[in-house]
Amino acid sequence: MMMKGPTTARRMDVQQAAGDLRNRTLSGLQRPLDRLIYLASTRDYNTGLYHHDGLAARYTPTVACEALADCHREVFQELLGCSVKELVAQVEGYMHSTGIEAAHFLTSWKRLEPYRIAVPVEIEPLAVEFLVCNLRTALAILEARLNRTPAAPAA
Repeated sequence: MMMKGPTTARRMDVQQAAGDLRNRTLSGLQRPLDRLIYLASTRDYNTGLYHHDGLAARYTPTVACEALADCHREVFQELLGCSVKELVAQVEGYMHSTGIEAAHFLTSWKRLEPYRIAVPVEIEPLAVEFLVCNLRTALAILEARLNRTPAAPAA
């Protein structure tokens, strides 16, 4: 029988914690964009380390941090595979869930680009720019829809 070393055991704990996170928390967030933003919010911007009280209590802070990082990279990859049409729907859904007026949301997102800080660490720069470009396109489409004036009725 092969003995499992600390690294193998810890990786198994990380996988179990990530499954726990997916089932208990992330499953309640219907869109990958929502999950990306949520997971980014669990990361300390000064250290890059993730923290989740529930996971840390159930596993360890280190295992929780690794599980959050794994899920964050996973959801980034999921978004990377989305078409622009799908991203438009995700940004629109997220925008409506915030309760912020659409014009204000779109202006803020175009100016501040908060999705840039929602990107996981250690992602290839080209992949980041690809997603950012697609998100900018989605924002432009939503802005065009918002600014579209209804056609005048035919006389």
